Amino acid sequence: MDNKPLIHVLNDLIETCKDGEFGFRSTAEHASSPELQRLLELRSEECRQAASELQSLVVHLGGEAEARGSVAGAAHRGWVAVKGTLAGYSDLNMLEEAERGEDVAIERYRRALDQQLPPDVRAVVERQFEGARRNHQQVRRLREEARARSTA
Repeated sequence: MDNKPLIHVLNDLIETCKDGEFGFRSTAEHASSPELQRLLELRSEECRQAASELQSLVVHLGGEAEARGSVAGAAHRGWVAVKGTLAGYSDLNMLEEAERGEDVAIERYRRALDQQLPPDVRAVVERQFEGARRNHQQVRRLREEARARSTA
């Protein structure tokens, strides 16, 4: 059986998880609230664990697992640094960028779930997709709260 298409799908998700890991870590470093820093660091660790789980699947399928994030993810982190320098590293700015990253992650997981996946792989991808959706909802709620505080 040719696992290359499946390995490609999983490696795309690994890149997505690595982007999330690095992105959440970067925003945590620039957040001013200790509570937000802890939350973003936790999200970074969850993304690292998700990537590790997917990497194990790729190796099990006989492939070479991706180890890095995407070029687009690196560019986004660069943009966060530029925006932070120009506009300030506010919690609101960091949450807006984290939400943007989660938008991308959700879309990539949706595309993966549109593919034919073996049941065991689909179960992992669906579980991780639900985790990304929960992260997105939490980040969006926190962003809305931060925006309301900044306009009050």
